[in-house]
Amino acid sequence: MATVKGVSAFSAEQEAQALRKAMKGLGTDEDAIIETLTKLNVSQRQQVLITYKSTIGRDLIDDLKSELSGNFERVIIGLMTPTTMYDVHELRRALKGAGTDEGCLIEILASRTNAEIRHINENYKLQYGSTLEDDIVSDTSSMFRRVLVSLATGNRDEGTFVDEGLAQQDAQALYEAGEKKWGTDEVQFMSILCTRNRCHLLRVFDVYRVIANKDITDSIKSEMSGDLEDALLAVVKCMRNKPAYFAERLYKSMKGLGTDDSTLIRVMVSRAEIDMLYIRREFLAMYGKSLHSFIKGDCSGDYRKVLLRLCGGED
Repeated sequence: MATVKGVSAFSAEQEAQALRKAMKGLGTDEDAIIETLTKLNVSQRQQVLITYKSTIGRDLIDDLKSELSGNFERVIIGLMTPTTMYDVHELRRALKGAGTDEGCLIEILASRTNAEIRHINENYKLQYGSTLEDDIVSDTSSMFRRVLVSLATGNRDEGTFVDEGLAQQDAQALYEAGEKKWGTDEVQFMSILCTRNRCHLLRVFDVYRVIANKDITDSIKSEMSGDLEDALLAVVKCMRNKPAYFAERLYKSMKGLGTDDSTLIRVMVSRAEIDMLYIRREFLAMYGKSLHSFIKGDCSGDYRKVLLRLCGGED
């Protein structure tokens, strides 16, 4: 369930003029920019972008970039970017920025649907001239690379059929690939976790618990390490409860010393129109405090105002 739904009586021209007025002359009316952009949904914002250019003769993104700065600018530009392109830009930044942002790669590739991943692949190639897979291969290594390449094909079975015999077989195979043997057969984990459908995997996890006498996540933690561990855990968590996975991402981005603003902005922007209400509910259940209160205590200024609008209510 979304926290940002758009407005019903929508006039792209009216909103474009309001944005121009907020940026014209001396000083910028940040509150007016926040008010306008956080009430519109992503397709309405795209219409405003086009209308701004046709009626005012200026580029809205350029104007926003020249008026805003820091995290406030990043979150506003994020809101102005079409959903698929936002993922494309984030993946590119994760691969080609200063150092690889493995967390970003894992988060996007483990949580998006086949259709979303296919759109990402098409647009990535158009935008950058290289394929997402090629860039993953050149920027990551070993088994972690193979898991990302597998997820980036967008080829998971998305049906709902559970083959009980195969579920038993998969659970046994996972047990024998990890807990039962010295060393770990990571390929077995990858081929089952990255290709089977969600309903089937949930059954596999139940059977696994009986066979191994421990949860699949505990086995992954004891058998794997580093980025590979993080990637496979993300897959399991997204299969079980995607909003809870994002709630954990948000919590970790704000907990401890310093804030991981990239993760915080990306999750808030990319989930506001999909499942932010569910993420909020999971956050409260998992951490005993509302997402709203966490953002309030962790961020400041106009940046905080935007995130609080995307968060919606205080519960």
